[in-house]
Amino acid sequence: MIRFSFLSEGNRERYLRLIDPLADLFARFHVHPNILSLLGLVLSGVAAVLYGTGNFFWAAWIVVLAGTCDVLDGQLARITGKTSRFGAFFDSTLDRFSEILLFLGLAWYFSGGHLVFVVVGGDTSGIRSPVAVLFIVLAIGGSFMVSYTRARAEGLGLECTIGFMQRPERMVLLIIGSLLASLPTVGLWIMKVCLFLLALLSNFTALQRMIHVKKMLLKEMEPGER
Repeated sequence: MIRFSFLSEGNRERYLRLIDPLADLFARFHVHPNILSLLGLVLSGVAAVLYGTGNFFWAAWIVVLAGTCDVLDGQLARITGKTSRFGAFFDSTLDRFSEILLFLGLAWYFSGGHLVFVVVGGDTSGIRSPVAVLFIVLAIGGSFMVSYTRARAEGLGLECTIGFMQRPERMVLLIIGSLLASLPTVGLWIMKVCLFLLALLSNFTALQRMIHVKKMLLKEMEPGER
């Protein structure tokens, strides 16, 4: 099955080889994979606070650390033989909470919330962006629909891992936008463009999966049932 993605398999393999020593280190210290899952959630919360205060550059690096924890927990589970259905469920659930936190931090910033603590009653019109908040809401919805369509397809006994904007791709795009957001003058516009792409492509991925499931179900049906 072709897996559409803007992250090449070569880059994925290089990244996994890079963090493998960390997984081995955690295994030697008998760290439970769920601890890394929880650490990823905590780091996402820290990133959300940084987003909410406008520190996009540092938020990006915290998201990198959170994403690394998200990958390491799976690696560690395989190394230590602690893979379990609950572990997979726990990890996926925390992933959803992590994304909510990140987008909430961004929504707080673009609603002008952080300036309330800087200049009470000050002019926040230069920061407030209802359009950016709309993109954030759509991105949250899209990310959840990408996850839901996969879970619902698997409930029907179908594999559904296709799509252009899965979680790793969403995080990479968010990190790129956050790093560039620190640029003077154009930084926030770049961030808004990235939010637009997150909203558009995540919902498009959910649509891809709907079409994919429809095709798979049609193949299973008898000719007379179509």
